[in-house]
Amino acid sequence: MDEGQSRSAARSFGPRLRELREERGLTLQQLALAAACTKGYLSSVENEKRGVPTDEILTRLEAALGLPEGELIRAAGWERTPAPVRREVVKLAAREAAHRERERKLASIFSKSGIDDHGRLLGALDEAYKSGELASLLGMSERSAGEGAARAPTPLVGTLARVLPFEVPLINKVVAGYPREFTDLGYPARVADEYVRCPDIDDPDAFAARVVGDSMLPEYREGDIVVFSPLREIKSGMDCFARLEPDGETTFKRVFFESEGSEEGVKFEGEASGVRVRLQPLNPAYAARVVEREQVGGLYAAVSVIKKL
Repeated sequence: MDEGQSRSAARSFGPRLRELREERGLTLQQLALAAACTKGYLSSVENEKRGVPTDEILTRLEAALGLPEGELIRAAGWERTPAPVRREVVKLAAREAAHRERERKLASIFSKSGIDDHGRLLGALDEAYKSGELASLLGMSERSAGEGAARAPTPLVGTLARVLPFEVPLINKVVAGYPREFTDLGYPARVADEYVRCPDIDDPDAFAARVVGDSMLPEYREGDIVVFSPLREIKSGMDCFARLEPDGETTFKRVFFESEGSEEGVKFEGEASGVRVRLQPLNPAYAARVVEREQVGGLYAAVSVIKKL
């Protein structure tokens, strides 16, 4: 129900019929003649001394008033709806309108905002946060339309996490070829010189890396940015960022877990012995490499990719 419909819904049928008649400059007698009913009957409907007319009379009234077919019949259906149901619908319509206004204001703030290289808020978002407007808007979603009391407001940080795109650090690069030395530039976890926005990621330890090389063609090309999640469970056949010991080498490969007598159903868990990890390039020009489980310092699942144009 839109805002115009909610206003009409809040008005009773009789007064609305009178308003439509007067807008068209018709007298009761003129409308009654056009609708083939009596003046007294229309007067009693407009003054709410009678219920809504039958659909047959309503159809004639629509024609006499020049209304779209079915408009008065729909209004009559609303009037015939039990009062408790009507009150609840009006409350829901008011709540929906409040949410739309909230979303409009938030969209306006976000469109005039940004985040700098250090993760600080810029522009209208920072101003709204400092003034308290942002907290007020985010807390608005917890209010019940038509009720005087408000529930406890949603914590600002948690709500922002759901509204703003999640940003993950972009750490150097990962070679889509044979393992080579890797550096995270000495930064602690979740800190970097550059970040990428990932709306669907909620892992606080997620990170991203640029692909180098062509061993993961055709799915991944050099320059693509791949996002990895340490929280994602690793299963055989997943594309992963692999850190190898003892030298901290890293590579980006599709990994398969193999054990004696079986290559299916093996998981990367703890310090399981007897398990080998096959680092499989997607490009057939490159050979796979198999290492012992103990040589793998960490595996992190690829969960998203940002393609280079």
